[in-house]
Amino acid sequence: MKNTNVLPADGKLGVMVVGCGAVSTTFITGVLMARKGLAKPVGSMTQYDKIRVGKGDDKKYLRYQDIVPLARLQDIEFATWDVYPQNAYQAAVYAEVLKEKDIEPVREELEKIVPMKAAFDKNYAKRLDGDNVKDCKTRWEMTEAIREDIRQFKAKSGCSRIVVAWAASTEIYVPYCESVHGTLQQLEAAMKADDREHVAPSMCYAYAALAEGAPFIMGAPNTTVDIPAMWELAEKTKMPIAGKDFKTGQTLVKSGFAPIIGTRCLGLNGWFSTNILGNRDGLVLDEPANFHTKEVSKLSTLETILKPEAQPDLYGHGNDEDTQYYHKVRINYYPPRNDNKEGWDNIDIFGWMGYPMQIKINFLCRDSILAAPLLLDLCLLSDLAARAGRYGIQRFLSFFLKSPMHDFTKGEEPVNNLFQQYTMLKNAIREMGGYDADEEID
Repeated sequence: MKNTNVLPADGKLGVMVVGCGAVSTTFITGVLMARKGLAKPVGSMTQYDKIRVGKGDDKKYLRYQDIVPLARLQDIEFATWDVYPQNAYQAAVYAEVLKEKDIEPVREELEKIVPMKAAFDKNYAKRLDGDNVKDCKTRWEMTEAIREDIRQFKAKSGCSRIVVAWAASTEIYVPYCESVHGTLQQLEAAMKADDREHVAPSMCYAYAALAEGAPFIMGAPNTTVDIPAMWELAEKTKMPIAGKDFKTGQTLVKSGFAPIIGTRCLGLNGWFSTNILGNRDGLVLDEPANFHTKEVSKLSTLETILKPEAQPDLYGHGNDEDTQYYHKVRINYYPPRNDNKEGWDNIDIFGWMGYPMQIKINFLCRDSILAAPLLLDLCLLSDLAARAGRYGIQRFLSFFLKSPMHDFTKGEEPVNNLFQQYTMLKNAIREMGGYDADEEID
């Protein structure tokens, strides 16, 4: 490893996860099993991927931990918040994602992870009924209570650094409101005035994390850190923020497959995506107000890859009334499938002289199995970014996210093309490792 100005990963890293459901318990159990040598962290870029550094005779392919000082799995301590009081072992069994043989060897460690009371507002997730909830009069009180949780966990666990990640349910959609979300001062005033319409509980977690010197990761499509007020707080506290929404199944396919259509200069008439999902996330998304948040996140992917204004013949249909291909996204709650999500994509394309063709993709995936390694990578890389002095929006983490954060106030567009995102990720790791960022993003 080269000498860089990135601080070493000394001491323990506390990973505090909002939500102790299917994704969190699959993630935590997997890490505990992997460090005992009883499971492999398959799907994790930080554990498996190799990046080229140098060119010509100096060319080497190295794992991330050989380029930059990453925290080791052995050094992670876990904590969670949840509206349900069951410990991580009980929650993992209840989630029915992992088999008994993959949970029992770490049962003792999982039982010690008892969720702290959640900062919760039922109006934001009407389908959840837990009673392990903080009794706070205002959003500001909520934030202060979370800050105290972070301080207590850090002291009790002896962790030198903390990362906070949201792996809880999707909240109802909170549209950007400039008079509340525009500046940090306005957001703080709204929290103190208990403005429950514009300040979601997730914003309290994000504020608390950043104020306590912890990077914050938004794993759901919530508006949370996607507002100028939070960017201002991240700049002020010199902390990284990443979001939003883990890119697991269908959007992963979309961000990888849409570039094939674009690169091959084929036309697109329409892309219809539908999903069935039966876990707690599916239950929450069965509420239209919560689904709308997810819909906005899923719809944004395609429009930044296949742009009608760049190729009107291929993606614009060439007339005023119908200026773009048709793009539809659906999620259906279907309890029998539990965590085994199924996504169907019907893609209507056209080729030479406008002749139509179709592509069908049927992805039978496991939601939490795909999300767990993303959560690990985001936590380790956010911690790395903090030690490297990188703060604010972490665009290099777009690879892991469905709806990457970007400065929409300046007309910036997110990068959704998977291969461009991968280049951004590799270049950032190279830079932090003291190498040249030597790949073009085009």
